[in-house]
Amino acid sequence: MKRTLGFRTALSAIAGFVLVLAALESTMISAAEPDGATRELTIEKRYLLLPVKRGAPRRRMTVLLEGKVYREFEIELSAANPDFWAFLDLADIRGKKATLQLQPAADSELNAVRQDDQPADPATAYNEKLRPQFHFSPLRGWNNDPIGLVYYRGEYHLFFQHNPYGWDWGNIHWGHAVSSDLVHWKQLPIALYPHAFGDWCFSGSAVVDKENTAGFKSGADDVIVAAYTSTGRGECIAFSNDRGRTFTDYAENPVVRHNGRDPKLIWYAPGQTWVMAVYDESDGKRFIAFHTSVDLKHWTYQSRIEGFFECPELFELPVTGKPNQLKWVIYAGDGDYSIGRFDGKRFEVESGKHRFNRGNSFYASQTFNDIPTNDGRRIQIAWGRVAMPGMPFNQMMLFPNELKLRDTDEGVRMFAEPVKEIERLYTSSLTRRDEPLAPAQPTIVDIRGELLDIRADLEIGSAQELGLVVRGIAVRYDVGKKELTAVKSAAALSPQEGRIRLRILVDHSSLEVYANDGLVYMPIGVVPAADSKSVEVYARGGAARIKLLQVHELNSAWN
Repeated sequence: MKRTLGFRTALSAIAGFVLVLAALESTMISAAEPDGATRELTIEKRYLLLPVKRGAPRRRMTVLLEGKVYREFEIELSAANPDFWAFLDLADIRGKKATLQLQPAADSELNAVRQDDQPADPATAYNEKLRPQFHFSPLRGWNNDPIGLVYYRGEYHLFFQHNPYGWDWGNIHWGHAVSSDLVHWKQLPIALYPHAFGDWCFSGSAVVDKENTAGFKSGADDVIVAAYTSTGRGECIAFSNDRGRTFTDYAENPVVRHNGRDPKLIWYAPGQTWVMAVYDESDGKRFIAFHTSVDLKHWTYQSRIEGFFECPELFELPVTGKPNQLKWVIYAGDGDYSIGRFDGKRFEVESGKHRFNRGNSFYASQTFNDIPTNDGRRIQIAWGRVAMPGMPFNQMMLFPNELKLRDTDEGVRMFAEPVKEIERLYTSSLTRRDEPLAPAQPTIVDIRGELLDIRADLEIGSAQELGLVVRGIAVRYDVGKKELTAVKSAAALSPQEGRIRLRILVDHSSLEVYANDGLVYMPIGVVPAADSKSVEVYARGGAARIKLLQVHELNSAWN
């Protein structure tokens, strides 16, 4: 199930009512309810393994510790032929006695729950048929938005909206993974658990509070502060003194109350202030609102800009080749962006909205805060809305992109290209240069691998159509229409000096197409043909020329 915009809006509206009911229930639970089943056990191993079957009745599972709620969530629990086993990390209560409660009662399902020191079978984990091999996806359960993207002490932190206990959306936590190179990811324990059942941890962001403006610092490390939407309380913050491994909720939450969600934090250096760009709703209209703070705890509303829906992003970039020409970029969930000026309080649009992606799977992207100045890149990760039927996980992240502003004939525009770290996965490579491409005589490259990074610089010549067929998937350029298509996605594309340049990333369940150095970005959820492992370059209606063709086979990032 993909999250729909209407569903998320409705959920925000009823969240307060749900939280009140959940809080009342939580205070009353100390023993089994009349329609509930219970099981007492000593926590001897790290993980509680939970058999999940899609379509099974949804039940409320509560883990009680000394009569108080420790964890509580909904789950399609089924002892009979489960689709997969979800897991609950109990490392911090190991050795203690706990009570499992299931409502409505289902003794056989509850008795099927077991303990293990591994969350999944190491022999099969990350090797599933549709598992992306160089895009992040969670070990088990659902993911949607990438959130809290921040860099600190050699680690890129990727937090993400996560249902650890089911294949579909629900039970929203903050999942967590880290990487030293944006390619190899290690999933860590849950970063933020819901405050109470129904009070979900929606999207947000994270920053490194280098000057300890909030006063949360208690050790040698700088504090990482996360801002998130608590669906029952408002905009909240939490802080970590151990490099993001554990977080403490701020005692005075929420820090902002309004009708909206998804706070994006940035440090605005000219004003020496924090800025929160947050989705806001009023009188049936949609905005990004701007609040400022000197300590991350007390916020002042400043202004808002209309026409953007959820998951806001805000950053400054130089125009390539013009380092003194700086522009601010603002966008929301769909990635369509405006370029302008920002003074720390108000955004003034100079151009846009401009379309960012032309694929079928892009949503809710965010860029990393606190990338070191000696790197200087603006790196983006988006939610890849790609269903994974029959898998123990669902959805994925798109590959990290470096964003740049460049001058074009139509003005300054944003370009996207895969981060250079993908080269760390290269194994064998093939290069062809300056070869003719006759009609009906395609150039075919037989390859062994299924994971590919392809570059093609094609001179159009007299061809009416040209392109590539990659593992059975056609990427076509219609010369007359000046249109690039792949699967059911299309984008306008003008040749440059009689050429088009394509770059294509191929994984087990996605194809990401970049054209003319990233002016066009087309991420597509699609499964390549299992019986096809070739790359074909072709021309129709006239002759063309391959100026450059490079095919790099990739290793799995999970190996």
